Amino acid sequence: MISSFSAPFARTRGAARLAASALVGGFVAIAGVIVAASPAAADETAQTPGGATATMGGLKTYGAAVLHDDGGDQEISAGLFEMSVDGGGTLQTYCVDLHNPTQRDAKYQETPWSGTSLGADDDAGRIRWILQNSYPQVNDLASLATKAGISGGLTEQDAAAGTQVAIWRYSDGADVDAVDPQAEQLADYLQKAARDTAEPQASLTLDAPAVSGHPGEPIGPVTVHTDASAVTVTPPLDAGITGVRIVGKDGKPVTTATNGSQLFFDVPADADPGSAALTVQASTTIPVGRAFTSDSRSQTQILAGSSESTVSATASATWAQQGAVPALSAAKNCAESGVDITVANQGDEAFTFELMGAEHAIPAGTVQTVTIPLQEDQPYDFTITGLQGAESRFTGLLDCRTRTAETANVTTQTLSDPSPATVGGTGTSVTDTNLAETGGSSATPIIAGTAIGLVVIGGAVLVLAGRKENA
Repeated sequence: MISSFSAPFARTRGAARLAASALVGGFVAIAGVIVAASPAAADETAQTPGGATATMGGLKTYGAAVLHDDGGDQEISAGLFEMSVDGGGTLQTYCVDLHNPTQRDAKYQETPWSGTSLGADDDAGRIRWILQNSYPQVNDLASLATKAGISGGLTEQDAAAGTQVAIWRYSDGADVDAVDPQAEQLADYLQKAARDTAEPQASLTLDAPAVSGHPGEPIGPVTVHTDASAVTVTPPLDAGITGVRIVGKDGKPVTTATNGSQLFFDVPADADPGSAALTVQASTTIPVGRAFTSDSRSQTQILAGSSESTVSATASATWAQQGAVPALSAAKNCAESGVDITVANQGDEAFTFELMGAEHAIPAGTVQTVTIPLQEDQPYDFTITGLQGAESRFTGLLDCRTRTAETANVTTQTLSDPSPATVGGTGTSVTDTNLAETGGSSATPIIAGTAIGLVVIGGAVLVLAGRKENA
């Protein structure tokens, strides 16, 4: 976790994140029928809405920029990242989370804007316009320079830097300028010309991600939403043993589907209570403007370009003859600063559970969503016990805000700052093991360790003081 600049707030934020994680033990305490189960005991329920999963490669095409901050002017890198898609494909992305670091090899998941800071950003649509009308979507740099009124032409590095700077001005409200005059002129043009555009549709998602019902009846529907021409449908792994089939509205087994197709789980009428999952997969070009997030505290990214890439999604079904039959799914809800736990109970009894001190009852035959409020940067780990003791586990990190939102009316105190590193403006690749000359400070782990140490020392002092007073 290393960057080329050391913004005071960035360091404080990182330390607070690590300290909070240590103090809460990396999870939110839960009670009642929701227990802290071990990973081996719980079903690691997917929380993602589907789409592409990718691994961060590095900052590949970039120039230099200057961030004007409370701590002074700091020179940083600005440009295009590259990620490799699981199953095949390559993504090019820009950062929309300036004051966070980028972790090398961090895992990223395609995410709706509602699960990121973009969901509450009135300028998110303008960011997508910039992506659609600049590099690399517009790879005719001469034409782009002409539109921006640039007489000296543009290099790829200038185009990437100028585009990233324009994005940061909207995504983070940052006071930032490109070092190269051509890149700065491009950034100014893009910022002024940007218009509001709609959020792009997901490359592939399933609605709903969890369904429930009775054996002998079609359980669903699970609706396919995709921009791919077709997707392959994979039945449960043990389908040959359990007899569970994936069928269409006509009750016939399906192996492929298209956008809008409805899928159902066909469970034998004499089946014991249980659950199963289906998977859909396709190869497609992911729409520009899709967000990508990581649970490893790595910068939120927004898609600027995609090769033909592998995308997938999973949906699960739960069934029983009688009693409560809950199916559970979860999604981050940045607008409400929490995580939405959705319960579909198609049984004949209410499903009750206790979560963070509050009891919830989901009536039979209904689908309800419970929003669990969390603090920014708070890791969470929910394990909910459902049908016949089966456990669904939801883990992650709530990362919904940028620095602008977090520092409003807040005064921070930090340790003294090291000198910011200088970043060259003509790079085309990252050659060392550090990423992201676009994020939080490299001093974060040290400061976090110091903060945690002070907490421990402070606790010891209180204990000793109490003993002295009692004596």
